[in-house]
Amino acid sequence: MIRSFLAGIRFKSTAVSAQPRLYGAASQQVFDKEEKFGAHNYHPLPVALKKGEGVFVWDVEGNKYFDFLSAYSAVNQGHCHPKIVKALTDQAQTLALTSRAFHNDILCEYAEFITNMFKYDKVLPMNTGVEAGETACKLARKWAYNVKGVPDGQAKTIFAENNFWGRTLSAVSSSTDPSCYEGFGPYMPGNVIIPYNDLPALEKACQDPNVCAFMVEPIQGEAGVVVPDEGYLRGVREICNKHNVLFIADEVQTGLHRTGRRLCVDHEGVRPDIVLLGKALSGGVYPVSAVLADDAVMLQIKAGEHGSTYGGNPVACKVAIAALQVLEEEKLAERSEELGQLLRQELSTLPKDKVKLVRGKGLLNAIVIHESIDAWQVCLRLRDNGLLAKPTHGDIIRFAPPLVMTTEQILECAGIIRDTIAEF
Repeated sequence: MIRSFLAGIRFKSTAVSAQPRLYGAASQQVFDKEEKFGAHNYHPLPVALKKGEGVFVWDVEGNKYFDFLSAYSAVNQGHCHPKIVKALTDQAQTLALTSRAFHNDILCEYAEFITNMFKYDKVLPMNTGVEAGETACKLARKWAYNVKGVPDGQAKTIFAENNFWGRTLSAVSSSTDPSCYEGFGPYMPGNVIIPYNDLPALEKACQDPNVCAFMVEPIQGEAGVVVPDEGYLRGVREICNKHNVLFIADEVQTGLHRTGRRLCVDHEGVRPDIVLLGKALSGGVYPVSAVLADDAVMLQIKAGEHGSTYGGNPVACKVAIAALQVLEEEKLAERSEELGQLLRQELSTLPKDKVKLVRGKGLLNAIVIHESIDAWQVCLRLRDNGLLAKPTHGDIIRFAPPLVMTTEQILECAGIIRDTIAEF
């Protein structure tokens, strides 16, 4: 049984709700049933959500919260955006799935739309972010053997320390986080690990002629919103060019307007060889991911060498088009840039003996809590005060609300965070 969190809970009104938060049997029933029948592979914050709309979510008891995680940036467009939901329901009632054994009339429309938007020759559609990462690794290896001339079976891919791109065997084989990889060996070979934000280390690693690619997050999200130095991504591009190594940008969490640009790499004006998209590519209503590359890379994979039954299905394609249109039509990159600066400005006033550091870009931000304070307890208190966030790596709390927030809402949320920290 999950231990009841009802005892001793603090009830406090905020502008989000005029009523005190009441947690009772309905929430506990959700926790207990999931504990009994579900695998224990997550440790969620104790809140049982039932409804979402825009920047808000409601639990089974009717309590209302600001969502400051956005399903790890999957709902950049806000919960249940009507345009995206309509695309989902309309297409689901028309043609949901054909597999790639046949053509359908929506995949071609989507492929044209997304490649024109991001200026790449081709897209390979998949379902999840980790599948996009796996696809990119396969593409890079195939390119290495067919184009660079790496001996068969000898290709190497460089990853940065503290990377996170999923939990498949391939992903955990490139991880430096013991909670991801311990107990899952033997690990896949061919991975080279270097420090993040370290161009000399990349230069040295790329001197190996068997290196095919460097796969990197423009900002490390799961690691705690670690922002590299200005010029790092330009340096990555230059080094990869020099050594004929593919630059793979993992934009699954940082892309799609989250950091104040369409892609995070756009802050430095660089163009990766392969771009990975996911999460907000569907606005959170359907699993959709994509790999973008030019013909010289993408066409190395031939028919039958990679695929997915659901990848590129009509529903996913229609949803992705709508999700991308919402981002552009509502100018969410501009809003993210403006509101992100405001949020960091507000958070910078938090007392340094409680919050050691504030960092981020756009509306992908984090605070580093002082060791004397338990970040998990801070998130529980934030929940009680009407705002949902989640700690990562022990002392870091990530703040990534939907991009459709207003200035007034950001200021209200900053006030909730400030008042909550003051309670410690």
